[in-house]
Amino acid sequence: MQDDRLLLGIDVGTSSSKGVLVSLDGQVLAERAAPHGFDIPQPGWAEQDADAVWWRDFCTISRALIQEASIDPARIAGVAASAIAPTMLPLDENYKPLRPSILYGIDTRAEQEIDDLTAELGEDEIFARTGQTLSAQSVGPKALWYRRHQPELFERTRKIVTASTYLVYRLTGRFVVDNYVAPYFTPFFDVRQLAWHKDWVERICPLEWLPETLWSGERAGAITADAAEETGIPAGTPVAAGTADALAEAIAAGATTAGDLMVMYGTTLFLIQTTQVYRPHRDLWASVGIVPGGAILAAGLSTSGALLTWFRDELAHAERQRAEAEGVNAFTLLSETASRIDAGSDGLITLPYFSGERTPINDVHAKGMIFGLSLSHSRAHLYRSLLESIGYGLRHNIEAMAEVGAHPQRLVAIGGGAQDPLWLQICSDVAGLPQDLPRQTIGAAYGDAYLAGMAAGIFDDFAHLQDAWVRIDRCIQPNPGRKAIYDDLYAIYRELYRDNRRNMRLLSRFA
Repeated sequence: MQDDRLLLGIDVGTSSSKGVLVSLDGQVLAERAAPHGFDIPQPGWAEQDADAVWWRDFCTISRALIQEASIDPARIAGVAASAIAPTMLPLDENYKPLRPSILYGIDTRAEQEIDDLTAELGEDEIFARTGQTLSAQSVGPKALWYRRHQPELFERTRKIVTASTYLVYRLTGRFVVDNYVAPYFTPFFDVRQLAWHKDWVERICPLEWLPETLWSGERAGAITADAAEETGIPAGTPVAAGTADALAEAIAAGATTAGDLMVMYGTTLFLIQTTQVYRPHRDLWASVGIVPGGAILAAGLSTSGALLTWFRDELAHAERQRAEAEGVNAFTLLSETASRIDAGSDGLITLPYFSGERTPINDVHAKGMIFGLSLSHSRAHLYRSLLESIGYGLRHNIEAMAEVGAHPQRLVAIGGGAQDPLWLQICSDVAGLPQDLPRQTIGAAYGDAYLAGMAAGIFDDFAHLQDAWVRIDRCIQPNPGRKAIYDDLYAIYRELYRDNRRNMRLLSRFA
């Protein structure tokens, strides 16, 4: 008799949430998405409401999936959620949010706290204990900013959590974070001991404010009666600890073998390379893997899809109007015109640092730049230059990974941007590396469904993922001729930041 159990995965991303119901052999029975935004109260800040976005989306999507698939909810064998990470969300004594969550590296407010903690604890000691250096990606400095700038709220705080922790709490009543996300609470977590640093944590907040740690696919608990009423998922259904959206994307892409590099084309660009051994790099983010014994080296650009959205909204009104009239995607129209521009955009180079930059420069003061403009350049040149800038950022991070011996053997492209052939081709041409595209492009929610199967005791490892769930649809091959052009322009790209870094910092005073 065929096993008709189903697995439910829901991912809450920066700009949208997605969910899937999947059979045990990887077939998608239903999928649903819900767009949302995030708030920018002032330059350098990025926030999101935990209940109005994260929990609302989860409940709405879970109920919609059950209804769309017309299934008996009792068939759901396991649930897992992933979400943007790391975020900093304080909860009160009743475990209600005290303020909107402070988002990951796109929120750069804690610059002073980064400097202060680095000076107090020592950059070398932080790196030795945590495998990372403090940056806009780190939760610790943001928690310190919160204590300094919102002391009345801080006094009422009883928990500090990230997005996946909050979702699992709402589902099970238990506070957990997975071992992959915990290291991003820098400098709180010892990645070698897989434990919180009590002495460093309590410089900022009590240790009991932080969640306990589990592996991503471990069972965190079961759906409570209250959660069942809100989500439509039967009480008692196993729930995984969950993880960050990026790691769930890597699982969905099948990038779980040493040498696999997942490239997530989303609101930001995020890279996760599975490595055979732990390989920390001062300018990147080293973490443990999905299961014991694994290791990961991660990197991320602050903007990618967000940069293209900015261009569409601010500079592509004609394409937006045409897209609405013809029922097509404005990005498709922009890529069509950009594809007619030669590689290198006729000497136009963009620095994609429109919201500072994460790895490998880790500079909250970095500024966007469009260099080489002339009267012969068009909007199509500008758009192609933006796509190329993301390719340059990808290459920069791949080169940094190689510095510690983490040479990618295979690139796997995933995320919403992976639907754009021009963007993918440009990135392969710039990096000089092919990219595999999985047939299943749903993304993180699909990886969550597999984690749900692990929490339910259905899967013990990733063998079934590789055998039945992930199929490569096609491969993007780099063009050697265009690679030669991009080699020359990439050198200029790198010099532009080095030559203008001081003035970028000075400009920050006027933002």
